Amino acid sequence: QVTLVESGGGLVQPGGSLRLSCVAYGDMSRVLVMGWYRQAPGSQRELVAIIPIGGSEYYADAVKGRFTISRDSVKNTLALQMNDLKFEDTATYYCNSVNRGPEGGRQPYWGQGIQVTVAS
Repeated sequence: QVTLVESGGGLVQPGGSLRLSCVAYGDMSRVLVMGWYRQAPGSQRELVAIIPIGGSEYYADAVKGRFTISRDSVKNTLALQMNDLKFEDTATYYCNSVNRGPEGGRQPYWGQGIQVTVAS
């Protein structure tokens, strides 16, 4: 069992920066990929950025060049540095981990979500 806890959200003006953090508690020895997703009111949850274990980071086009995802495998943390924030970045952000299940399948875990609001 894995529990993900996000922190670092809040209110920021357009052009500002925020750094989201996610701490993973539990057995992370089988993690395959970690990432950040977001969901705006009335919209579906969408991928923001992912970092496959042993692979390259992937970013959604909307955040490429502005956001940076990073992972600390020793501390079991995931971060999302968000720069040059725009109104359309307003959403609830979720930390995600996909781990290999005990029988070989994939087990997704989600954090509780944290609000990011970009407003002037």
